Amino acid sequence: MSTVAARLPYAFAKRHGVLLLDADTPGDADGSTGVALREGSEPTALLEVRRVLGRPLSVRSMKRAAFDRMLSEVYADAGLGGAGTVDALDAHGSLDSLVEDIPATADLLENQDDAPIIRLINGIIAEGARLGASDIHIEPFESTLRVRLRVDGVMREAASLPSRIAPLLVSRVKVMARLDIAEKRIPQDGRISVAMGAKALDVRVSTLPARGGERVVLRILDKDQGTLTLEQLGMPAPVGAAYARALHVPNGIVLVTGPTGSGKTTTLYAGLSSLNDGSRNILTVEDPVEYAIDGVGQTQVNTKVGMTFAAGLRAILRQDPDVVMVGEIRDPETAQIAVQASLTGHLVLSTVHTNDAVGAITRLRDMGMEPFLLASTVRLVLAQRLVRRICPHCRAPRGPDALGRQVMGAAYGGPMYQAAGCPSCNHTGYAGRLGIYEAVVVDDTLRRLIGDNADEDTLARAAFASAATLAASARAAVARGETTPEEALRVTRQHDAPIATLPAEAARHAGV
Repeated sequence: MSTVAARLPYAFAKRHGVLLLDADTPGDADGSTGVALREGSEPTALLEVRRVLGRPLSVRSMKRAAFDRMLSEVYADAGLGGAGTVDALDAHGSLDSLVEDIPATADLLENQDDAPIIRLINGIIAEGARLGASDIHIEPFESTLRVRLRVDGVMREAASLPSRIAPLLVSRVKVMARLDIAEKRIPQDGRISVAMGAKALDVRVSTLPARGGERVVLRILDKDQGTLTLEQLGMPAPVGAAYARALHVPNGIVLVTGPTGSGKTTTLYAGLSSLNDGSRNILTVEDPVEYAIDGVGQTQVNTKVGMTFAAGLRAILRQDPDVVMVGEIRDPETAQIAVQASLTGHLVLSTVHTNDAVGAITRLRDMGMEPFLLASTVRLVLAQRLVRRICPHCRAPRGPDALGRQVMGAAYGGPMYQAAGCPSCNHTGYAGRLGIYEAVVVDDTLRRLIGDNADEDTLARAAFASAATLAASARAAVARGETTPEEALRVTRQHDAPIATLPAEAARHAGV
């Protein structure tokens, strides 16, 4: 946060709709200070601002959405830059001050006068949200407390703190998540609802007893990211068209595969949003419900009381659904019910943890599903990964080095780029992520092979005779200058042929 903005309390700025601009953005040549006034706010608050600053103001009106976005960005910059917060903490402080009534939704930027430990955890969450982190890891060791953020799928250290504050920090997180602060022997799970300016966040909390103390992982769920449309996913045209067609069949199974954190749930939610036009009864059973979708009935798994995926799926089939989403098919019972639901006229969407799209078929067969049932019910299997997008401000051309030739093939002569690093991307060379996909459409040929219990290699040859694999999609992103060969190799661990040796039709579908 700039020194000028810091002189105006966040609560005052938010309440009255007044924001001081950065010191390097003056209002006029006469030395006045630039001030943004939120549209619809009373200008009388400017009198108090001028009294505090002791100099004239240059005021410009700002739309409400733009003002709220700038307010969040300016005041979130405080982040973890508060070493004094840690040093001021009493090593023998009591936890009594931490056990207090936490509001259902707390604004992280408004607690400027709270206790040091409260400001510290608020700063950690605010820093993670500002950097776009998906997870915050609080890891206690004997000599230090390490805070790491997973940004764009890669871990980075954010702070190293004294180990003595670990119990207080973990206890504060437990209080915010309504967990038992006295129980340190078993894992616990909870949820925190917070706001950072105009941005609403859900934070999933998981604690785990470890040798150095309790480890805490905070998963940040930005509610704005749960409303992506199919177009915003950025799928290649053939993959997007295949997914849209599969969503509009009256019955069958549509599967999305990939590891944890590959965006499977976002893809399924985008599909549900496209179907959510009021003409269908859409029900889900998830573990947990990550984003709320208006018009969709969402049920959360609770294994402690016997509410498993199978039990939830069996129950919602009695609720007259048209479309059913199961968070994950992880056991034979759930798979069996999903197949039966698709046979009785329901469209079933779900995920399976496999490395590629064809692997989902063999995984379901391993669960005991009859091949002829899979052949008649599975409509589409979509595999995906997320690769880091190269920063457009600092990317630099690279020559045909050994790694580039390994990824793209010796015959490739197109452009490639390397990540240089600049202030815009926090000197990482990457900014954001993009999806890479492979889609297996179960046509008549594949249906016959699945029914004949063909092996995985035979299924793959038929599926990708005229379609792009994950590795080919990653290489296509490299060729378009959207990512680097290092990212393509890191995410896909490819072993199939480079683009230069792919069939022409498959290379065309990959976008090359």
